[in-house]
Amino acid sequence: MLANKLGITSSVELAKEEERISKKKAAQLFEDGTLDRLEAGKMASLMAIHKALFEDIYDFAGKLRTVNIAKGNFRFAPIMYLETALQNIDNMPQSTFDEIIEKYVEMNIAHPFREGNGRATRIWLDCILKKEIGKVIDWSLVDKEDYLLAMERSPIRDIEIKHILKNALTNKTTDREVFMKGIDHSYYYEDYTTFKTEEL
Repeated sequence: MLANKLGITSSVELAKEEERISKKKAAQLFEDGTLDRLEAGKMASLMAIHKALFEDIYDFAGKLRTVNIAKGNFRFAPIMYLETALQNIDNMPQSTFDEIIEKYVEMNIAHPFREGNGRATRIWLDCILKKEIGKVIDWSLVDKEDYLLAMERSPIRDIEIKHILKNALTNKTTDREVFMKGIDHSYYYEDYTTFKTEEL
């Protein structure tokens, strides 16, 4: 159970409120043009997205995590290497689809935030795709299980996630419904209770 600004003590209730509030904030980011003003592909932009989505819910919104986290048998980037990893990701090329997805995979491995990485990073990914190749992902065309399995394997073999996401590309970059599907918490369920944490 994550400490939150809402005073909620039920993980189920927190998940519902988190989804409701973060979706509302995401819609605002899309509609007021904020996303188009961010520098695509930079960590500072991802932090700004995360802060906007979760600042009404968590004190850590937009801030790097201070715990080591793992999901299943996979450990995300250790705290001691996190900032260096993020600097390296900032400098990765992003001029082609393959380069963009490679950068996305590395950001997933870094997992810079305590919670909400998936939703914030999918928005960040679409910002890069829109700027560099004039397309975004239509997440309604992405099978949830295929996506999650491909992301699990992506640190070793990224061909699967590239194939899945390439087949879901669309030029509907200004379609609000397409955008909102990417932050649908219930569709790409990120249950933070399955994360193992180590307080430092």
